[in-house]
Amino acid sequence: MTILIFGAKGYLGQAFLTVYPDAVTTNADIADPQAVANVLDEVKPTVVINTAGKTGRPNIDWCEEHKMETVRSNVLGPLVLLEECAKRKIYWVNLGSGCIYDGDNGGRGFSEEDEPNYSGSFYSRTKLWIDRILRDFPVLVLRLRMPFDGSVNPRSLITKISSYSRVLDVKNSITYLPDFLAASARLIEKRKTGLYNIVNPGAISPYEIMQMYQKIVDPARQFERLTMEQMPQVARTGRSNCILSGRKLEAEGIRMRPVTEAVQEALMKLKEA
Repeated sequence: MTILIFGAKGYLGQAFLTVYPDAVTTNADIADPQAVANVLDEVKPTVVINTAGKTGRPNIDWCEEHKMETVRSNVLGPLVLLEECAKRKIYWVNLGSGCIYDGDNGGRGFSEEDEPNYSGSFYSRTKLWIDRILRDFPVLVLRLRMPFDGSVNPRSLITKISSYSRVLDVKNSITYLPDFLAASARLIEKRKTGLYNIVNPGAISPYEIMQMYQKIVDPARQFERLTMEQMPQVARTGRSNCILSGRKLEAEGIRMRPVTEAVQEALMKLKEA
């Protein structure tokens, strides 16, 4: 199996390299059809994993002022991969986002079949657009939410919120990267296609994570509780807060550890570091 990873320099690209250390990586612009075609013809991969995408730095507010760059990366790029991989009959994987939902769907969590109901940020809209297109094609879409691990990578959820003075207290589904990578590898091995929510069972708020952080990592860390009503004070654009269902993943025999257990493990790793 020859694996080609687009966007390998990013947080998730680097994570996939820990699972597939022999994967071929490329800096090719996924929105450039000729560049993508050249790489595919040179490498001749059996699996393509697309981890390229714009989430904005330091956060999705960036996307509001850089709409064309966000569209090129999050919409046009995957469409180019869709066409070029289809021409060559290459199995490929795209990273989706749960940021296209809001709420808990009446306590059930949103499944892969539920229509998106959130478009409050430009970033979310780009992920919604490509989500709706790819569901009609034989592509594996790995849908995750606010990924985190036990590192100090600035893209990890825990690293992000540990720098905030005010932390949101709204429960969400989140994704522990070690569990995500193990689940993704299983799905890729089975050559599964379609959408899969890959989140740890249960829900937790960033504020609750920071309470655990204070107990485990840094007792001196001080922060304040932030409510949804107060969000406009700290963010220029809206934020999705949602709970996703993992029942489809469980039906494949793939189980993620409970979210509180995953957060605790990540915090213990941070403490050791």
